[in-house]
Amino acid sequence: MPYHASIAMAKGAVEGLTRTLAAEFAPNIRVNAIAPSLTDTPMTSRLLSNDEKREASAKRHPLNSIGNPEEIAKAAAYLLSTDSGWITGQVLHIDGGISSLRLI
Repeated sequence: MPYHASIAMAKGAVEGLTRTLAAEFAPNIRVNAIAPSLTDTPMTSRLLSNDEKREASAKRHPLNSIGNPEEIAKAAAYLLSTDSGWITGQVLHIDGGISSLRLI
């Protein structure tokens, strides 16, 4: 992807900061991050402005779909709940598999 270096750099910094803060604040404060892929929001409306673009974007993901805000919100709610009490320093990739699976 052209001109993606600044985005990759920023995301790497956030992941490093998440791990560092988790180590510094443990055991009193848990620190985690969510790393979503393309999500259907007003910010991405230009990237998803027609059916052709939506289909092409979805096909880049192993789950063949685009994320929706509700999925991200549910992950955030889980990380904020006591159900995730033994999770810290993690980056939760809510991304349709794009960061860890390779399409063949």
